[in-house]
Amino acid sequence: MRVAQDPQFPCWLEQITATGGCSHPVHLSGSTTILDGITGEILHHYDTRNEPGERLLVRCRNRRATVCPACSSLHAGDTYHLVRAGLLGGKNVPTTVRHRPRLFITLTAPSFGAVHRAGELCRPRRDGGICEHGRPLGCGTVHAPDASAVGQPLCVHCYDYTGHVLWHAHAAKLWDRFVIDVRRRLASSVGLVQSRFALHARLSFARVAEYQKRAAVHVHAVVRLDGPNGSQDEPPAWGTAEMLIDAVRASARRVRVRTPYSPAVGELELRWGAQLDARILHADGDGPDDDAVAAYVAKYVTKGASETGAGTDRSLTTWADIEAAPVSEHVRALMRVCWRLGSLPEYAPLNLRTWVHTLGYRGHILTKSRAYSTTYAALRAERAHHQGHVDTPDAVTERHWRYVGSGHTSGAALIAAGIAEDLAECRRLSADARQQGGGVNDAPART
Repeated sequence: MRVAQDPQFPCWLEQITATGGCSHPVHLSGSTTILDGITGEILHHYDTRNEPGERLLVRCRNRRATVCPACSSLHAGDTYHLVRAGLLGGKNVPTTVRHRPRLFITLTAPSFGAVHRAGELCRPRRDGGICEHGRPLGCGTVHAPDASAVGQPLCVHCYDYTGHVLWHAHAAKLWDRFVIDVRRRLASSVGLVQSRFALHARLSFARVAEYQKRAAVHVHAVVRLDGPNGSQDEPPAWGTAEMLIDAVRASARRVRVRTPYSPAVGELELRWGAQLDARILHADGDGPDDDAVAAYVAKYVTKGASETGAGTDRSLTTWADIEAAPVSEHVRALMRVCWRLGSLPEYAPLNLRTWVHTLGYRGHILTKSRAYSTTYAALRAERAHHQGHVDTPDAVTERHWRYVGSGHTSGAALIAAGIAEDLAECRRLSADARQQGGGVNDAPART
Protein backbone atom coordinates (compact mmCIF):
# COMPACT_ATOMS: atom_id res chain seq x y z
CA MET A 1 0.00 0.00 0.00
CA ARG A 2 2.89 2.36 0.77
CA VAL A 3 4.39 1.81 -2.70
CA ALA A 4 1.05 2.17 -4.50
CA GLN A 5 0.22 5.42 -2.69
CA ASP A 6 3.57 7.05 -3.49
CA PRO A 7 3.14 10.05 -5.87
CA GLN A 8 5.86 8.57 -8.10
CA PHE A 9 4.21 5.16 -8.30
CA PRO A 10 3.43 5.44 -12.07
CA CYS A 11 7.09 6.18 -12.76
CA TRP A 12 8.20 3.31 -10.53
CA LEU A 13 5.73 0.96 -12.26
CA GLU A 14 7.15 2.00 -15.62
CA GLN A 15 10.64 1.05 -14.42
CA ILE A 16 9.46 -2.38 -13.21
CA THR A 17 7.70 -2.98 -16.52
CA ALA A 18 10.87 -2.02 -18.41
CA THR A 19 12.77 -4.74 -16.52
CA GLY A 20 10.12 -7.29 -17.53
CA GLY A 21 9.15 -7.84 -13.90
CA CYS A 22 12.67 -8.89 -12.90
CA SER A 23 12.50 -10.45 -9.42
CA HIS A 24 15.91 -9.20 -8.26
CA PRO A 25 16.79 -6.01 -10.19
CA VAL A 26 20.04 -4.11 -9.77
CA HIS A 27 19.72 -0.53 -8.47
CA LEU A 28 21.97 2.08 -10.10
CA SER A 29 22.48 5.76 -9.41
CA GLY A 30 24.08 8.21 -11.81
CA SER A 31 23.69 9.92 -15.15
CA THR A 32 24.36 9.65 -18.88
CA THR A 33 25.05 12.63 -21.13
CA ILE A 34 25.28 12.41 -24.93
CA LEU A 35 27.22 15.28 -26.56
CA ASP A 36 27.71 16.26 -30.17
CA GLY A 37 31.29 15.23 -30.93
CA ILE A 38 31.92 18.35 -33.03
CA THR A 39 30.05 21.20 -31.37
CA GLY A 40 29.87 19.88 -27.80
CA GLU A 41 26.11 20.49 -27.73
CA ILE A 42 24.16 18.34 -25.27
CA LEU A 43 21.95 16.04 -27.32
CA HIS A 44 20.49 14.07 -24.44
CA HIS A 45 20.86 13.96 -20.67
CA TYR A 46 19.44 11.42 -18.21
CA ASP A 47 19.83 11.60 -14.44
CA THR A 48 18.37 9.32 -11.77
CA ARG A 49 17.67 12.27 -9.48
CA ASN A 50 14.31 12.50 -11.22
CA GLU A 51 13.51 8.82 -10.60
CA PRO A 52 11.74 7.26 -7.59
CA GLY A 53 14.30 6.83 -4.82
CA GLU A 54 16.85 8.54 -7.12
CA ARG A 55 17.78 5.21 -8.66
CA LEU A 56 17.28 3.22 -11.86
CA LEU A 57 16.31 -0.45 -11.88
CA VAL A 58 17.93 -2.75 -14.47
CA ARG A 59 17.55 -6.49 -15.11
CA CYS A 60 19.58 -8.96 -13.06
CA ARG A 61 19.97 -11.12 -16.22
CA ASN A 62 20.14 -14.34 -14.21
CA ARG A 63 19.61 -17.35 -16.48
CA ARG A 64 18.13 -19.61 -13.78
CA ALA A 65 14.35 -19.92 -13.70
CA THR A 66 14.49 -20.67 -9.95
CA VAL A 67 16.18 -17.30 -9.31
CA CYS A 68 14.39 -14.96 -11.75
CA PRO A 69 11.68 -16.33 -14.06
CA ALA A 70 11.46 -13.10 -16.07
CA CYS A 71 15.17 -12.84 -16.93
CA SER A 72 15.38 -16.60 -17.39
CA SER A 73 12.65 -16.46 -20.03
CA LEU A 74 14.48 -13.70 -21.89
CA HIS A 75 17.76 -15.65 -21.70
CA ALA A 76 16.05 -18.78 -23.03
CA GLY A 77 14.71 -16.78 -25.98
CA ASP A 78 18.17 -15.39 -26.76
CA THR A 79 19.67 -18.89 -26.54
CA TYR A 80 17.00 -20.26 -28.87
CA HIS A 81 17.80 -17.64 -31.53
CA LEU A 82 21.56 -18.09 -31.03
CA VAL A 83 21.36 -21.86 -31.58
CA ARG A 84 18.73 -21.62 -34.33
CA ALA A 85 20.82 -19.14 -36.32
CA GLY A 86 23.63 -21.69 -36.42
CA LEU A 87 21.20 -24.32 -37.74
CA LEU A 88 19.03 -22.40 -40.20
CA GLY A 89 20.82 -19.09 -40.72
CA GLY A 90 19.80 -15.54 -39.87
CA LYS A 91 21.39 -12.99 -37.51
CA ASN A 92 24.16 -12.38 -40.11
CA VAL A 93 24.58 -16.14 -40.63
CA PRO A 94 23.89 -17.31 -44.22
CA THR A 95 20.94 -19.67 -44.73
CA THR A 96 23.26 -22.07 -46.57
CA VAL A 97 24.43 -23.45 -43.19
CA ARG A 98 21.30 -25.59 -43.21
CA HIS A 99 22.73 -27.70 -46.03
CA ARG A 100 26.11 -28.33 -44.40
CA PRO A 101 27.11 -31.41 -42.39
CA ARG A 102 25.41 -30.95 -39.00
CA LEU A 103 25.03 -33.24 -36.01
CA PHE A 104 23.17 -33.21 -32.72
CA ILE A 105 25.20 -35.18 -30.19
CA THR A 106 24.88 -36.15 -26.54
CA LEU A 107 27.95 -37.10 -24.48
CA THR A 108 27.44 -38.60 -21.04
CA ALA A 109 29.51 -39.10 -17.91
CA PRO A 110 30.84 -42.61 -17.20
CA SER A 111 29.35 -44.82 -14.50
CA PHE A 112 30.58 -44.14 -10.97
CA GLY A 113 28.38 -46.85 -9.48
CA ALA A 114 24.96 -48.44 -9.85
CA VAL A 115 22.01 -46.09 -9.26
CA HIS A 116 18.25 -46.58 -9.24
CA ARG A 117 16.54 -46.07 -12.60
CA ALA A 118 13.00 -45.07 -13.60
CA GLY A 119 10.71 -46.87 -16.04
CA GLU A 120 10.82 -50.66 -16.21
CA LEU A 121 12.30 -52.91 -13.53
CA CYS A 122 15.10 -50.89 -11.95
CA ARG A 123 17.98 -53.40 -11.79
CA PRO A 124 16.66 -56.97 -11.92
CA ARG A 125 19.04 -59.74 -10.80
CA ARG A 126 18.33 -63.44 -10.66
CA ASP A 127 21.11 -64.33 -8.23
CA GLY A 128 19.99 -61.74 -5.66
CA GLY A 129 23.62 -60.95 -4.85
CA ILE A 130 24.87 -58.42 -2.35
CA CYS A 131 27.92 -56.15 -2.43
CA GLU A 132 30.84 -56.30 -0.01
CA HIS A 133 29.00 -53.81 2.22
CA GLY A 134 25.95 -56.03 2.55
CA ARG A 135 23.73 -54.04 0.19
CA PRO A 136 21.67 -55.69 -2.60
CA LEU A 137 23.24 -55.50 -6.07
CA GLY A 138 19.84 -55.35 -7.73
CA CYS A 139 16.44 -53.68 -7.40
CA GLY A 140 13.18 -55.14 -8.68
CA THR A 141 11.08 -52.03 -8.13
CA VAL A 142 9.46 -50.06 -10.96
CA HIS A 143 10.24 -46.45 -10.00
CA ALA A 144 8.16 -43.52 -11.20
CA PRO A 145 10.20 -40.85 -13.04
CA ASP A 146 9.77 -38.43 -10.13
CA ALA A 147 10.50 -40.98 -7.39
CA SER A 148 13.05 -39.80 -4.84
CA ALA A 149 15.07 -43.01 -5.24
CA VAL A 150 15.80 -42.39 -8.94
CA GLY A 151 19.45 -41.43 -9.40
CA GLN A 152 20.44 -42.48 -5.89
CA PRO A 153 23.20 -45.14 -5.50
CA LEU A 154 22.28 -48.70 -4.61
CA CYS A 155 25.23 -48.60 -2.19
CA VAL A 156 26.79 -45.32 -1.13
CA HIS A 157 29.96 -47.13 -0.02
CA CYS A 158 30.50 -48.67 -3.48
CA TYR A 159 29.84 -45.40 -5.31
CA ASP A 160 32.94 -43.56 -6.59
CA TYR A 161 32.24 -40.09 -5.21
CA THR A 162 35.85 -38.99 -5.69
CA GLY A 163 35.84 -39.97 -9.37
CA HIS A 164 32.47 -38.23 -9.84
CA VAL A 165 33.72 -34.91 -8.44
CA LEU A 166 37.05 -35.00 -10.30
CA TRP A 167 35.27 -35.88 -13.56
CA HIS A 168 33.09 -32.79 -13.12
CA ALA A 169 36.17 -30.65 -12.45
CA HIS A 170 37.76 -31.83 -15.73
CA ALA A 171 34.62 -32.04 -17.91
CA ALA A 172 35.37 -28.76 -19.74
CA LYS A 173 38.91 -29.93 -20.46
CA LEU A 174 37.56 -33.27 -21.68
CA TRP A 175 35.29 -31.40 -24.12
CA ASP A 176 38.23 -29.34 -25.41
CA ARG A 177 40.25 -32.51 -26.00
CA PHE A 178 37.26 -34.05 -27.76
CA VAL A 179 36.91 -31.12 -30.20
CA ILE A 180 40.66 -31.17 -30.95
CA ASP A 181 40.57 -34.91 -31.60
CA VAL A 182 37.58 -34.61 -33.95
CA ARG A 183 39.55 -32.09 -36.02
CA ARG A 184 42.55 -34.41 -36.09
CA ARG A 185 40.48 -37.38 -37.22
CA LEU A 186 38.82 -35.37 -39.99
CA ALA A 187 42.23 -34.24 -41.22
CA SER A 188 43.70 -37.75 -41.09
CA SER A 189 40.72 -39.28 -42.92
CA VAL A 190 41.42 -37.13 -46.02
CA GLY A 191 45.22 -37.21 -45.81
CA LEU A 192 45.72 -33.70 -44.48
CA VAL A 193 48.47 -32.67 -42.12
CA GLN A 194 46.67 -31.93 -38.87
CA SER A 195 48.23 -28.48 -38.51
CA ARG A 196 46.77 -27.48 -41.90
CA PHE A 197 43.18 -28.52 -41.19
CA ALA A 198 42.23 -24.90 -40.40
CA LEU A 199 43.19 -23.89 -43.94
CA HIS A 200 40.52 -26.21 -45.36
CA ALA A 201 37.69 -26.46 -42.83
CA ARG A 202 36.44 -25.34 -39.45
CA LEU A 203 34.48 -27.21 -36.77
CA SER A 204 31.74 -24.99 -35.31
CA PHE A 205 29.61 -25.94 -32.32
CA ALA A 206 27.27 -24.84 -29.55
CA ARG A 207 26.99 -27.02 -26.45
CA VAL A 208 24.94 -27.01 -23.27
CA ALA A 209 25.57 -28.93 -20.03
CA GLU A 210 22.73 -30.65 -18.15
CA TYR A 211 22.62 -32.48 -14.84
CA GLN A 212 21.20 -35.99 -14.93
CA LYS A 213 19.18 -37.55 -12.11
CA ARG A 214 22.35 -39.14 -10.74
CA ALA A 215 23.79 -35.60 -10.39
CA ALA A 216 26.30 -36.14 -13.20
CA VAL A 217 26.68 -33.66 -16.06
CA HIS A 218 26.15 -34.67 -19.65
CA VAL A 219 26.53 -32.54 -22.77
CA HIS A 220 24.15 -31.78 -25.67
CA ALA A 221 25.84 -30.16 -28.66
CA VAL A 222 25.15 -29.00 -32.19
CA VAL A 223 28.24 -29.61 -34.35
CA ARG A 224 28.63 -28.18 -37.87
CA LEU A 225 31.38 -28.44 -40.48
CA ASP A 226 32.21 -25.15 -42.25
CA GLY A 227 34.84 -23.76 -44.57
CA PRO A 228 37.99 -22.10 -43.15
CA ASN A 229 36.18 -18.79 -42.45
CA GLY A 230 33.34 -20.37 -40.52
CA SER A 231 29.69 -19.79 -41.36
CA GLN A 232 30.54 -17.56 -44.32
CA ASP A 233 32.41 -20.38 -46.15
CA GLU A 234 31.18 -23.63 -47.65
CA PRO A 235 32.93 -26.77 -46.36
CA PRO A 236 35.32 -28.66 -48.65
CA ALA A 237 33.87 -31.24 -51.02
CA TRP A 238 35.21 -34.10 -48.91
CA GLY A 239 33.33 -32.88 -45.83
CA THR A 240 30.25 -35.06 -45.35
CA ALA A 241 27.93 -35.70 -42.44
CA GLU A 242 28.89 -39.39 -42.46
CA MET A 243 32.58 -38.55 -42.12
CA LEU A 244 31.81 -36.09 -39.33
CA ILE A 245 29.70 -38.56 -37.35
CA ASP A 246 32.39 -41.25 -37.66
CA ALA A 247 34.99 -38.82 -36.31
CA VAL A 248 32.71 -37.80 -33.42
CA ARG A 249 32.07 -41.41 -32.39
CA ALA A 250 35.74 -42.37 -32.60
CA SER A 251 36.89 -39.33 -30.61
CA ALA A 252 34.26 -39.86 -27.90
CA ARG A 253 35.66 -43.37 -27.33
CA ARG A 254 39.32 -42.37 -27.51
CA VAL A 255 39.76 -39.09 -25.61
CA ARG A 256 41.29 -39.23 -22.12
CA VAL A 257 42.23 -36.67 -19.46
CA ARG A 258 44.45 -37.45 -16.46
CA THR A 259 43.99 -35.82 -13.07
CA PRO A 260 46.94 -34.39 -11.10
CA TYR A 261 48.66 -37.06 -9.00
CA SER A 262 47.53 -37.11 -5.39
CA PRO A 263 49.03 -39.26 -2.58
CA ALA A 264 45.49 -39.66 -1.23
CA VAL A 265 43.71 -40.44 -4.51
CA GLY A 266 46.37 -41.37 -7.03
CA GLU A 267 46.06 -40.45 -10.71
CA LEU A 268 42.71 -41.00 -12.39
CA GLU A 269 42.11 -41.41 -16.12
CA LEU A 270 38.87 -39.69 -17.09
CA ARG A 271 36.81 -40.34 -20.23
CA TRP A 272 33.31 -39.96 -21.64
CA GLY A 273 30.64 -42.49 -20.77
CA ALA A 274 29.76 -45.45 -22.99
CA GLN A 275 26.37 -43.93 -23.86
CA LEU A 276 26.75 -41.72 -26.93
CA ASP A 277 23.99 -40.37 -29.13
CA ALA A 278 24.96 -38.77 -32.44
CA ARG A 279 22.34 -37.90 -35.04
CA ILE A 280 22.64 -36.28 -38.45
CA LEU A 281 20.43 -33.22 -38.93
CA HIS A 282 18.98 -33.38 -42.43
CA ALA A 283 17.93 -30.33 -44.46
CA ASP A 284 15.30 -32.04 -46.62
CA GLY A 285 12.41 -31.30 -44.24
CA ASP A 286 10.59 -28.04 -43.61
CA GLY A 287 12.56 -27.11 -40.50
CA PRO A 288 10.69 -28.19 -37.35
CA ASP A 289 13.44 -30.62 -36.38
CA ASP A 290 15.99 -27.80 -36.29
CA ASP A 291 13.61 -25.59 -34.33
CA ALA A 292 13.06 -28.43 -31.86
CA VAL A 293 16.80 -28.82 -31.33
CA ALA A 294 17.17 -25.09 -30.66
CA ALA A 295 14.24 -25.15 -28.20
CA TYR A 296 15.69 -28.24 -26.51
CA VAL A 297 19.04 -26.55 -25.91
CA ALA A 298 17.39 -23.31 -24.74
CA LYS A 299 15.28 -25.21 -22.21
CA TYR A 300 18.30 -26.67 -20.44
CA VAL A 301 20.18 -23.37 -20.33
CA THR A 302 17.63 -21.95 -17.89
CA LYS A 303 17.71 -24.92 -15.53
CA GLY A 304 19.66 -24.40 -12.35
CA ALA A 305 21.31 -27.13 -10.32
CA SER A 306 18.59 -26.92 -7.67
CA GLU A 307 15.84 -27.43 -10.25
CA THR A 308 17.30 -30.80 -11.28
CA GLY A 309 18.07 -31.79 -7.67
CA ALA A 310 21.81 -31.81 -8.40
CA GLY A 311 23.11 -29.06 -6.14
CA THR A 312 22.04 -25.51 -5.40
CA ASP A 313 22.04 -22.20 -7.24
CA ARG A 314 23.80 -20.41 -4.38
CA SER A 315 27.45 -20.63 -3.41
CA LEU A 316 28.27 -22.63 -0.27
CA THR A 317 31.15 -21.18 1.74
CA THR A 318 31.26 -23.34 4.88
CA TRP A 319 30.81 -26.96 5.94
CA ALA A 320 27.67 -25.88 7.81
CA ASP A 321 26.22 -24.58 4.52
CA ILE A 322 26.65 -28.05 3.03
CA GLU A 323 24.92 -29.72 5.96
CA ALA A 324 22.01 -27.26 5.77
CA ALA A 325 21.57 -27.36 1.97
CA PRO A 326 18.13 -28.64 0.82
CA VAL A 327 19.53 -31.53 -1.26
CA SER A 328 19.43 -35.33 -1.26
CA GLU A 329 21.99 -37.32 0.76
CA HIS A 330 23.62 -38.42 -2.50
CA VAL A 331 24.20 -34.81 -3.55
CA ARG A 332 25.29 -33.88 -0.02
CA ALA A 333 27.88 -36.67 -0.13
CA LEU A 334 29.23 -35.23 -3.40
CA MET A 335 29.43 -31.78 -1.81
CA ARG A 336 31.34 -33.17 1.17
CA VAL A 337 33.85 -34.94 -1.07
CA CYS A 338 34.22 -31.76 -3.14
CA TRP A 339 34.96 -29.79 0.04
CA ARG A 340 37.50 -32.34 1.31
CA LEU A 341 39.31 -32.63 -2.03
CA GLY A 342 39.43 -28.84 -2.20
CA SER A 343 41.70 -28.84 0.85
CA LEU A 344 44.41 -30.90 -0.93
CA PRO A 345 47.22 -28.75 -2.40
CA GLU A 346 47.46 -30.85 -5.58
CA TYR A 347 43.85 -29.94 -6.43
CA ALA A 348 44.14 -26.25 -5.53
CA PRO A 349 44.02 -25.12 -9.22
CA LEU A 350 40.59 -26.77 -9.54
CA ASN A 351 39.03 -24.40 -6.94
CA LEU A 352 36.76 -27.21 -5.79
CA ARG A 353 35.51 -25.41 -2.69
CA THR A 354 34.37 -22.49 -4.84
CA TRP A 355 32.30 -24.91 -6.95
CA VAL A 356 30.83 -27.05 -4.18
CA HIS A 357 27.31 -25.90 -5.09
CA THR A 358 27.76 -27.30 -8.64
CA LEU A 359 29.46 -30.49 -7.41
CA GLY A 360 32.82 -29.47 -8.82
CA TYR A 361 31.63 -28.64 -12.34
CA ARG A 362 33.44 -25.45 -13.39
CA GLY A 363 32.37 -25.01 -16.99
CA HIS A 364 29.80 -22.61 -18.42
CA ILE A 365 26.33 -23.99 -19.01
CA LEU A 366 26.43 -22.84 -22.65
CA THR A 367 29.57 -22.47 -24.74
CA LYS A 368 29.99 -22.05 -28.47
CA SER A 369 32.76 -21.66 -30.99
CA ARG A 370 33.35 -18.13 -32.25
CA ALA A 371 32.14 -18.81 -35.80
CA TYR A 372 29.03 -20.85 -34.93
CA SER A 373 26.53 -17.97 -35.00
CA THR A 374 25.75 -14.64 -33.36
CA THR A 375 26.46 -13.64 -29.74
CA TYR A 376 24.34 -12.71 -26.73
CA ALA A 377 25.77 -9.18 -26.92
CA ALA A 378 24.66 -8.80 -30.54
CA LEU A 379 21.17 -10.08 -29.72
CA ARG A 380 20.84 -7.62 -26.83
CA ALA A 381 22.05 -4.74 -29.01
CA GLU A 382 19.52 -5.68 -31.69
CA ARG A 383 16.74 -5.77 -29.08
CA ALA A 384 17.77 -2.35 -27.74
CA HIS A 385 17.73 -0.94 -31.29
CA HIS A 386 14.27 -2.45 -31.84
CA GLN A 387 13.05 -0.78 -28.65
CA GLY A 388 14.11 2.65 -29.93
CA HIS A 389 17.68 3.05 -28.68
CA VAL A 390 19.43 4.67 -31.64
CA ASP A 391 23.18 5.33 -31.85
CA THR A 392 23.95 8.90 -32.87
CA PRO A 393 26.91 9.31 -35.29
CA ASP A 394 29.86 11.43 -34.04
CA ALA A 395 28.38 11.54 -30.55
CA VAL A 396 30.36 11.38 -27.32
CA THR A 397 28.76 9.63 -24.34
CA GLU A 398 29.69 10.44 -20.75
CA ARG A 399 28.52 7.95 -18.14
CA HIS A 400 28.74 8.17 -14.36
CA TRP A 401 27.08 5.25 -12.59
CA ARG A 402 27.42 3.42 -9.30
CA TYR A 403 25.79 0.40 -7.69
CA VAL A 404 23.47 1.25 -4.79
CA GLY A 405 21.60 -2.00 -4.11
CA SER A 406 19.50 -4.82 -5.51
CA GLY A 407 16.23 -6.65 -5.02
CA HIS A 408 12.70 -5.63 -4.04
CA THR A 409 10.82 -5.00 -0.85
CA SER A 410 8.13 -7.60 -0.12
CA GLY A 411 5.33 -5.46 -1.50
CA ALA A 412 7.30 -4.44 -4.58
CA ALA A 413 8.17 -8.09 -5.24
CA LEU A 414 4.46 -8.96 -5.44
CA ILE A 415 3.83 -6.19 -7.96
CA ALA A 416 6.87 -7.22 -10.03
CA ALA A 417 5.71 -10.86 -10.05
CA GLY A 418 2.30 -9.76 -11.33
CA ILE A 419 3.88 -7.74 -14.12
CA ALA A 420 6.09 -10.69 -15.09
CA GLU A 421 3.05 -12.98 -15.23
CA ASP A 422 1.11 -10.51 -17.37
CA LEU A 423 4.00 -10.15 -19.83
CA ALA A 424 4.43 -13.93 -20.02
CA GLU A 425 0.72 -14.35 -20.70
CA CYS A 426 0.86 -11.72 -23.45
CA ARG A 427 3.75 -13.58 -25.10
CA ARG A 428 1.84 -16.85 -24.89
CA LEU A 429 -1.31 -15.33 -26.42
CA SER A 430 0.74 -13.72 -29.20
CA ALA A 431 2.44 -17.04 -29.98
CA ASP A 432 -0.92 -18.84 -30.06
CA ALA A 433 -2.32 -16.18 -32.38
CA ARG A 434 0.61 -16.53 -34.78
CA GLN A 435 0.30 -20.33 -34.85
CA GLN A 436 -3.41 -20.03 -35.64
CA GLY A 437 -2.75 -17.58 -38.45
CA GLY A 438 -4.15 -14.56 -36.67
CA GLY A 439 -2.50 -11.39 -35.47
CA VAL A 440 -1.59 -10.16 -32.04
CA ASN A 441 -4.60 -7.86 -31.99
CA ASP A 442 -6.88 -10.86 -32.54
CA ALA A 443 -5.79 -12.42 -29.23
CA PRO A 444 -8.15 -11.91 -26.28
CA ALA A 445 -7.08 -9.29 -23.77
CA ARG A 446 -6.27 -10.30 -20.20
CA THR A 447 -7.93 -8.28 -17.49
